[in-house]
Amino acid sequence: QVQLVESGGGLVQPGGSLRLSCAASGFSFSSYGMSWYRQAPGKERELVATITNAGGSTNYADSVKGRFTISRDNAKNTVDLQMNSLKPEDTAVYYCNFVTWSRIYWGQGTQVTVSS
Repeated sequence: QVQLVESGGGLVQPGGSLRLSCAASGFSFSSYGMSWYRQAPGKERELVATITNAGGSTNYADSVKGRFTISRDNAKNTVDLQMNSLKPEDTAVYYCNFVTWSRIYWGQGTQVTVSS
């Protein structure tokens, strides 16, 4: 069955860095674009970054451009999110995601807390 397992979250001080990873299984990973979303307490889930199936194109939310980098390794079935210059407003649960013609798949999420 399809599984998306996020890891790498934690507590970090403002200005710090974290690298999130999403391990995918149960589907043809290299056939799908992948995305990272986040949801802060009391807010709607928002799109953070996307990457095409071969990794040739990426897009970012304006709020993270220049600070976050999405990448993927189709040999390892992983998609990563490198987060630099973290701000308190980046605090959220981060989810990886992909979409088929019939369904949206989500991981369980990983908590990122940016606080001094």
